[in-house]
Amino acid sequence: MEAERGFFLDLMDITIKLIIGFTSLFFVTKIIGKTQLNQITPFDFISAMVMGELLGNAIYDKEIGILYVLYTLTIWAVLMLIIEKVSQKFIKSRTVLEGNPDIIIRNGIIDREIMKKNKIDVNTLLELLRQKDIFTIQDVEFAVLEPSGTLSVLKKSGVMEVSRDDLGLPVKEVDLLTTLIIDGIVLYDNLDGIGLNINWLLKEIKKEGYQKIEDIFYAEWSSSYGLFLQGRN
Repeated sequence: MEAERGFFLDLMDITIKLIIGFTSLFFVTKIIGKTQLNQITPFDFISAMVMGELLGNAIYDKEIGILYVLYTLTIWAVLMLIIEKVSQKFIKSRTVLEGNPDIIIRNGIIDREIMKKNKIDVNTLLELLRQKDIFTIQDVEFAVLEPSGTLSVLKKSGVMEVSRDDLGLPVKEVDLLTTLIIDGIVLYDNLDGIGLNINWLLKEIKKEGYQKIEDIFYAEWSSSYGLFLQGRN
């Protein structure tokens, strides 16, 4: 009987803590005023993780009472609000707390230093572009990597959204680009897949003034655009 009573009290304790914790987190989120998930900065993400961990430990630790849960969440919310106010009042602090956007493609050229700084490889960049319905770097004039990790893209003027139907032109078949070189390394499976070989590739890069594969940072090919190259320098 005593054991059942203790078990029931434990369940009641957890239930009350969960209700209070859930309610507290809801109001903390409303007070801080966060919007969509993809707009959360790395600092916000880490803060949310820490706050969740604090609440989780408080809920399942029998020695921690409800007042401690509320106190912990209150202090953390106050600290978050202070950080928000500081970032709003002092512009320079935003660089440290929120980060700055970085231009990762400028005038159609990939900035390798920006990629290294943000620890992004070519495959990740291509994935971010595909999420914007862009399947070739040749269509991009500028691409800005936002502090939230999203990519904002300005297309070249020649590829702005004007459909062939708008111009009264017949439908044209489209093809998917194929990446051939990444950071001086040939992707032979891709090269074979489009029916070309290394001799053709070497001949083409020499036409553009490069002497060897290692001189190329990125290369892609499609039947619509032809071969696109960007050197390491």
